[in-house]
Amino acid sequence: MEQCACVERELEKVLHRFVMYGHQSEERLDELLRSVCEIRAQLVAFGVQDADLSVLSQNMTQCCKNIKETVQMLASRHKDIHGSVSKVGKAIDRNFDAEISAVVAETVWDTAERQKYLSESIVEHLYRQGMLSVAEDLCQESGVVIDMSMKQPFLELNRILEALRMQDLRPALEWAVSNRQRLLELNSSLEFKLHRLYFISLLSGGIGNQMEALQYARHFQPFASQHQRDIQILMGSLVYLRHGIENSPYRSLLETNQWAEICNIFTRDACALLGLSVESPLSVSFASGCMALPVLMNIKQVIEQRQCSGVWTHKDELPIEIDLGKKCWYHSVFACPILRQQTSESNPPMKLICGHVISRDALNKLTNAGKLKCPYCPMEQNPSHAKQIYF
Repeated sequence: MEQCACVERELEKVLHRFVMYGHQSEERLDELLRSVCEIRAQLVAFGVQDADLSVLSQNMTQCCKNIKETVQMLASRHKDIHGSVSKVGKAIDRNFDAEISAVVAETVWDTAERQKYLSESIVEHLYRQGMLSVAEDLCQESGVVIDMSMKQPFLELNRILEALRMQDLRPALEWAVSNRQRLLELNSSLEFKLHRLYFISLLSGGIGNQMEALQYARHFQPFASQHQRDIQILMGSLVYLRHGIENSPYRSLLETNQWAEICNIFTRDACALLGLSVESPLSVSFASGCMALPVLMNIKQVIEQRQCSGVWTHKDELPIEIDLGKKCWYHSVFACPILRQQTSESNPPMKLICGHVISRDALNKLTNAGKLKCPYCPMEQNPSHAKQIYF
């Protein structure tokens, strides 16, 4: 993050110079334009013969001089900006490694199946972002076929989010009401927050919306037990409606950040109902890579300096553990208690009939004559009855 901050500081300097350059250029050009217009007005009003040629000549000479000086000044400052832009490039080169092939597996995308998975991940990310036309073009060019059942939820999700960004609550309310039971199972407060925000929008309309707000308050009845305090605050604000909520102790109800919050809550709960993560797999992978890449580059450099090339020999595991933070924790890691090895796709955890869990490799090694005796309890069982519980 320190590297990003360094580049950002250089970029802010360039943007500041661009803004100042624009303001100064406009001021000088407007000043020159006024001078030229004054000289032109004198020529039109008095004519060349009636005007004092010596005074007019001096004015025109001074105007030409000012124009020349302004052009030189703008060219000089524009040149300085180019120097600042080049500093941004140098800052990027100084703080980031352009060559990362040393920590990249060359064969990671060498099969058509893996390339298909990558394209599908990109298409799903584009659908999540509402970039439907771009996703369709990618499907046509890559040959990826996306089922309409997968596409439709994202279409509805983006339609409702776009309405929320325009501060239109009706599509979201209709969706929340139709999915009320499933939202309650998730212990979601989305529907109440939508009704609350609609009620606040009525309050912001002033005394003219008083009766409509009172009638709409009936929607709070199903949520009275869970959100009693919030409902009391909303109803108490009606007392100050005549004087304006913005001039009352309830002015916090009108904070604008509530719209961004409701968009986040809707996205989270809608993705939960669809069985999806809030962030797309592509964005999570990219963010994880950004955190892991500096560490990998450093450890690779240490390995090369100390000539310990044998440390990094396996393509499916890393020589060190990289902490990506709890945000990137999606499941626990299971280590076989028998072989003391971390399970993987080729060696998944297996649940025995007795309830104990061991790795598949341990299961195969403990099997004798078609029978297996659990190493943790005396129960004897058939190894084929073991069930895979991961991957």
